[in-house]
This record gives sequence, C-alpha cells and structure tokens, in this order.
Amino acid sequence: MLRSRIIPCLLIQNKGLVKTVNFKDPKYVGDPINAVKIFNEKEVDELIVLDIDATKENRGPNLKMIKNLADECRMPFCYGGGITTVEQAVKIISLGVEKIALSYSALNNISLCQEIGDVIGNQSVVVVLDVKKKKIFGGYDIYTHNGTKKSNWKLNDFISKLEEIGIGEIVINSIDNDGVMQGYDLPLIEGIREKCSMPITVIGGAGSLQHIKDLISKFKIIGAAAGSLFVFKGKYKAVLINYPNREERKPIYK
Repeated sequence: MLRSRIIPCLLIQNKGLVKTVNFKDPKYVGDPINAVKIFNEKEVDELIVLDIDATKENRGPNLKMIKNLADECRMPFCYGGGITTVEQAVKIISLGVEKIALSYSALNNISLCQEIGDVIGNQSVVVVLDVKKKKIFGGYDIYTHNGTKKSNWKLNDFISKLEEIGIGEIVINSIDNDGVMQGYDLPLIEGIREKCSMPITVIGGAGSLQHIKDLISKFKIIGAAAGSLFVFKGKYKAVLINYPNREERKPIYK
C-alpha cells in the first residue's frame, strides 16, 4: 500500500553538512557520513542529499563523496547537485544512488530530463524547484543558484512540461520557509496539487512532527522532507541527528 514518506534532506557544502535559513548563512552541523550512519539505525524512509554549491561554482558532482555516501546508505538515496549530462547521471546511478535530482540544468534545458529518463528510467529522475513568493501580484517565482537567480519559467508552466515528459517526482522547496521551522507552505502545495498528478515531495518549514502530520493529513500520499527538524533539537537548536521511531510515526499517518 502506498503511504507518505518522511525524508531527511541533507545539504552539503565543502563536503560538510550544513543548514541554512532562507537559503542564506550556511551553518556547519557535522559530517554527512556520520549523519547517514545514524539515519540507517533509525530506518528512515528515504534520504535526499543536495550539494548546494555545485551549480553555483559551475562544477560537476563529487563522485568520490557520492560513492562514500551511497556505500554507507541503507535507505533509498536521492542525490542532486551539478548534474548536467546523461553520462553524469548514469555514473551516479552506477554508484548505488536510486534517484538523481536536477534543478538549474532542468530549467536551462528541460529536454535533459527526458534524455536522462530514457537511459536510467523516468522514475529515477527528480526535479527540485526552489520557489519564493512574489512580492507583488501573488504567486511564486522559481529560483536557482541558492536562491540568487530568478528563472524565466513560470512555475505552473514548467510543472506542466515536466508532467508531459513524465518524470518520477518533483520536490518543491520553499525558500521563504527554509530553516524557519514554522510549518510548510500549504497553500503553495495546494495550488500545485490541483494542477499536477506527479508524485510531490515538499521541503521548507517543518519544525515539528505535527507540521508533517498537517501536511500528510491534507494531501494524503506525499513526501514530507525536512532538514532542520532532523538535525536540530530543542529551543536552542543543539545539533542532534534525529528521526521519529516507528511508534512516533504511527500517529502521523492517522
């Protein structure tokens, strides 16, 4: 039976694990390999790892780092950051990664999604869309390069194109809610869900298991991803890799 997934999302910068607020001021929070080991023990549903500087620095994926993470990872693993060619995607899949995530490269050349999907399977192609509320007139804009460059694509138009191609999943990442831990942007997801039948994962804003429950209760089958929630603990945000156990997860799905 299909059910929603609860997914830690790890941000990598200079091979270290970092956390941001509104895509700014990265704070070092530890070693990604150590985090993966802990998440293995906690039997997480899936893991997303994003190299946040690869595109900004105009470099390809760090294959050695990806291999080290994949070798350690015992859950489905999605990697994104710096993927611009079919060959890179094939190589990453060969290292033991289940899904590859595109962002700027998909917005720059949407046919790349189809080209990669034709080789590794559309189910393994994920597109991450970093979005921010427009200051006037409402709606949302898509951004790239860590939220510094606005795309010319309109959000709904781009999602419609992805649906035509038939990719495996879209990840909607709220820049406004990133690291704020005050809850997901539910109206944003509602507007997308009305027009999109593709699997959706949401990230940006989760600060408690109740926020995840609110998302799942409203949208039923959906990916609930979080960063800060699974690396910080308590009022003062002490670094502590965590994830709900099976008993703690049961009420979320009710």
